Amino acid sequence: MDLGLTGKVAVVTGASRGIGLAVTRALVEEGAHVVAGSRRTSTELTALVDTGRVRSVSVDLSTPDGPAELVSAAADLGRLDILVNNVGSVSPRMNGFLEVTDDQWLTSITVNLMAAVRTTRAVLPTMLAAGRGAIVTISSVNAFLPDPTVPDYSAAKAALTNFSKALSKEVGPAGIRMNTVSPGPVATDLWLGDGGVAAAVARATGGDPTAVSAAAAAQSVTGRFTQPHEIADLVVLLAGERAGNTTGADFVIDGGLITTT
Repeated sequence: MDLGLTGKVAVVTGASRGIGLAVTRALVEEGAHVVAGSRRTSTELTALVDTGRVRSVSVDLSTPDGPAELVSAAADLGRLDILVNNVGSVSPRMNGFLEVTDDQWLTSITVNLMAAVRTTRAVLPTMLAAGRGAIVTISSVNAFLPDPTVPDYSAAKAALTNFSKALSKEVGPAGIRMNTVSPGPVATDLWLGDGGVAAAVARATGGDPTAVSAAAAAQSVTGRFTQPHEIADLVVLLAGERAGNTTGADFVIDGGLITTT
């Protein structure tokens, strides 16, 4: 299926690993050029740069100026068609709400909400001038599944989903589509790495990271974590022309973790 992405220019945040890396790879496979922003590069991202279709930009997107710096790196490509707001982080708060400091709240809000707000602000003038654009933002099932071990992350993701929905109503008439993707647990370092959620929970409870991740996977109907490429496939579909009348929507991909009536 041709998604209409050949020759398009995309900006992807948090692109060196996990979902962001998978999205970058999928966009390249569909014929797009990608400006990939991350604090540090990776062997996998460097391999994509070597294809000639990816430009890697080292940038701290938690700073006020970082998002605009990333977007400006795409200026000489002559167009800007797609933004994928992916950057984010989570730290389990195993000691309860009263132990979560103001600085920790602000860090979560900055990385999981304000980075997307600022990057969106930076791309919109170009998209508005062109009368077209697609913005896909990676949110989380925690936006509507509050978890007491990640209250700051859940609140920031709820705000992120609301922000995307609200702005979609403003910019939709100008030809710009905004959608969110809300994954459950994904097989990335955020969950499975040495400093990930499973390891943090295991340290706090005296358990084993493998057992923690297995228990989390078992909560899904499919009994497994979502793979990064499965998120990426959905993102590129939403970014492409086949989803031309889809905006203001949230798409859950969680293996059936969330049950609804």
